Amino acid sequence: MKKRLSTQIILVSIGASLMLFPQLLSARDGFRGDHHNFTPQQRGDNPRNRFNRRNNNNNHIDSNETNSAEKIALGGALFNDTSLSLTKTQSCASCHNPTQAFIDNRENSVHKAVSVGDDGVSLGDRNAPMVTYSAFSPEFSATRNGFRGGQFWNGNAKNLTEQAKGPFLNPVEMQMPDAQSVVERVSENSSYIEQLQAIYGENILDNDEEAFTAIANAIASFEKSSAFATFDSKLDKSRERTATLTDEERLGQELFRQNHCVRCHNDRGRKSLFTNFRYENLGVPKNSEVRVANGKDADFVDHGLLDNPNVTGNQADGRFKVPSLRNVAVTAPYMHNGNFKNLKTVVHFYNTRDVAGAVNPETSLPWEASEVDANKVTRNRIGNLGLSDSEEDAIVAFLKTLTDERYESVVLP
Repeated sequence: MKKRLSTQIILVSIGASLMLFPQLLSARDGFRGDHHNFTPQQRGDNPRNRFNRRNNNNNHIDSNETNSAEKIALGGALFNDTSLSLTKTQSCASCHNPTQAFIDNRENSVHKAVSVGDDGVSLGDRNAPMVTYSAFSPEFSATRNGFRGGQFWNGNAKNLTEQAKGPFLNPVEMQMPDAQSVVERVSENSSYIEQLQAIYGENILDNDEEAFTAIANAIASFEKSSAFATFDSKLDKSRERTATLTDEERLGQELFRQNHCVRCHNDRGRKSLFTNFRYENLGVPKNSEVRVANGKDADFVDHGLLDNPNVTGNQADGRFKVPSLRNVAVTAPYMHNGNFKNLKTVVHFYNTRDVAGAVNPETSLPWEASEVDANKVTRNRIGNLGLSDSEEDAIVAFLKTLTDERYESVVLP
């Protein structure tokens, strides 16, 4: 009875913040500086020990197991809980807003290019990635054709569970000192304690690292739920013959294919994800505004994939993960560093990056040099596609058809 009650409490908390996702709790979801000092509580006074009710010592966490409604509910509550950051002001949802395809659309001093941390001052150096459809990325691995999969712009987390750990401990994000601090903070909520023990075993909270992994795994389970992958865009409906693309949208689709965009943004299949999960260097300039604001040294370079500790070799320099283009029309600003504010600018960059005299329409100045010139993509005429202005508009129109139905009202002009 107590387990059922705590589950209901968590379901209510999620329902209040995510009412736009009625399918959230489907049990069939199975997408296979200074830091605050925390004093560990004495074991006898620790509220975690009051809930050792189940005689189950199996604390093994299998990130590939099928999700349950209970695990998804717990993950959703944790995802939305601002008390899990250092000053209790920031949650996962702060940088991944469910009403905007789970990106960070909060206004800030750098025009939303990167996110502000829990202290209200610290700024990151990369744009917060969209979380919708992220569960489909395979685990990070080396393949014959290069690296593939993982999470974050450089694949630094091999899967969603590892990704969910990162922001908690990042000194410019949620800023918690260590795993123990996160576990202690979670343990202030008796409903969390009971649910963690019911799902992961009664002793799961006895070991901070295992408990931290369980917390992250629950969040990952939430991110694997159907709420993050609805496949109900206009393009999806056109494939089901319940919607029809306009002439401009169809032209954009043809141009998207003719200009080899599909080599990286694969459009094959009824539920195509518009990514190959690989890593490329598009020759994006550094975001100078962000660098001034976040205080990085003038000679700092973001090497992307090469900064992943699991990667060696200069062929990785400057490469970043190819994102899914689903919901791209509602996830500005664009590129790994939020350098471009408009989707049309992105298409124009692909079209004219290497054309003499071409300018960035947002600055009316020539395109700036790539932050990392090595390994820059030039195949298939990327950087000099020869598209007209109206053809660029057609591609943008097509990309807008990749928007989930629930976000169509916030599509950017």
